[in-house]
Amino acid sequence: MSRVCQVTGARPRTGNNVPHSQHRTKRWFRVNVHKRRYFLPSENRWITLTVSAHGNKVIDRRGIERVVADLRARGERI
Repeated sequence: MSRVCQVTGARPRTGNNVPHSQHRTKRWFRVNVHKRRYFLPSENRWITLTVSAHGNKVIDRRGIERVVADLRARGERI
């Protein structure tokens, strides 16, 4: 599963581990993504989205219908 949120577009970032000795080593900051099922009342069907924790809050705030409309306008298949 790709670690990219379909709603917010959040992807993994790179950074450094910095201990007390200041010896830097590369690391990843991974996105907290999960597969979630949502029911679309207008189409009378369930859809599965890969969303981050922040993307889940966006869906709660805007509503699944509006978020799906934005995803389709962006050209994403659902």
